[in-house]
Amino acid sequence: MTRWEMLAQAMPREIDGVPIDAAVITSEENCRYISGFHASARVAVVTREAAYLLTDFRYGEAARMQVKDCKVVVYRKLSKSIEEILRRHDIRGVLLEREKLTLAQAEMYRNVCGQWNALPVTDATLDTLLRELRAVKTEAEIREIQAAQAITDAAFSHILQYIDGTRSERDIALELEFFMRRQGAEKIAFDTIVVSGANGSMCHGVPSDKKIQKGDLITMDFGAVVNGYHSDMTRTVAYGQVNEEQQAVYRTVLQAQLAAIEAVRAGVPCNEVDRAAREVIDRCYPGAFGHTTGHGVGLEIHEWPCFAPSCQTPTKPGMVITVEPGIYLEGRFGVRIEDMVLVTENGCENLTRSAKELLVL
Repeated sequence: MTRWEMLAQAMPREIDGVPIDAAVITSEENCRYISGFHASARVAVVTREAAYLLTDFRYGEAARMQVKDCKVVVYRKLSKSIEEILRRHDIRGVLLEREKLTLAQAEMYRNVCGQWNALPVTDATLDTLLRELRAVKTEAEIREIQAAQAITDAAFSHILQYIDGTRSERDIALELEFFMRRQGAEKIAFDTIVVSGANGSMCHGVPSDKKIQKGDLITMDFGAVVNGYHSDMTRTVAYGQVNEEQQAVYRTVLQAQLAAIEAVRAGVPCNEVDRAAREVIDRCYPGAFGHTTGHGVGLEIHEWPCFAPSCQTPTKPGMVITVEPGIYLEGRFGVRIEDMVLVTENGCENLTRSAKELLVL
C-alpha cells in the first residue's frame, strides 16, 4: 500500500457532519512523505481514488522522473489546478493542515473550496493522521536514517583527531559540517552545537570563538541528512584533563541514559522512558535536567512522539527516537549524551555506534 493510500484509508468519512473526500497537504516534509518529492513549490492532493503532486514549471521534469505513486500536475496557477481536481472527484469536504498553514494559504484554500462548494476542515485531524503515519518508519526509511547516522558516527571519529588547544568551538563545528558533507550528507541535520567549558551549561548554545582549554568538557550535538532523513547524536568529551566532579556528572548522565534505553520497548508509554532517566539525575542533581529525554527523528529533526513527562503515547515498533539526558551546571559546565534508538517488540536497537565512555583528548 502506498503512503497516500494509507492516508486515504485513515481519513474519517465525516467530521461534524462534513463529508471528508480529500486532503490538501502543503508543508514541505509532509509533501515529501506522501509523494517522495522535494521542491520549494509543491502541494499534494489526496482523494479517495487518487493522489496528485502539484508543482510549477521549474520542477516539472524532475517531478515526472521521480514521483512514482502520485499523478504529477504542472500548474500555471495553483488554485485553478486544485479546483479542477476537486471538481473531477466531486469533493465535498477537504482536510487541511493546521500547524504549518499560513493565514494567506488558509484564505486561498477556503476560496478554492468555495468555488466548488466544498468545505475546508482546519482542525487537527490531518496533522494527527500524518504525524501518526510518519512516526512508524518503514524498513526503507530506517535504512536512510542508518546511513545518515553512519556519516555522523564517522564525523565523531574524525573530530577526535582534530580537537586541540588551537581550535575554537566554531572551528570544530565547521569541521564537523564539512566532513559530513564530504562523506555524502545532503546537508547538516540542524545547526551544529559545539560548546565547551562554562559555555557547556547552555544546552543549546551557539558555537563561539572561544578556544578549547585544558580541563574543558566539550559537548558536540550534530547530525547529517541522507535523502531527507536525519540523524542526531551528542557526545561530551574532555580536553587535557578531567576532575572528579566532571567525572561524577558524566557517570550520572551515562547511567540515566542507559536506564532510559533499558526502559524502551514496544507498548511502554513515552513518559515512563523519560522517568527512568529523570529519576537517576534528580537524585543527585535536582533541577539540572530541564529538557525532555528524547524526540522522534525522521524527515524532520524533531518529530512525534517524544520522551517527555507529559507524553503518555505508547511506543510502537518502527519508531526512531533519541535518548539524550543531560546535566547543566549554570556558568560551570554541562554534559549530554545522545543516541538514536529503534523501538522493537522486546526492546530497542541502538542506531548510534560511537563509544560513550568519557574520552580525555
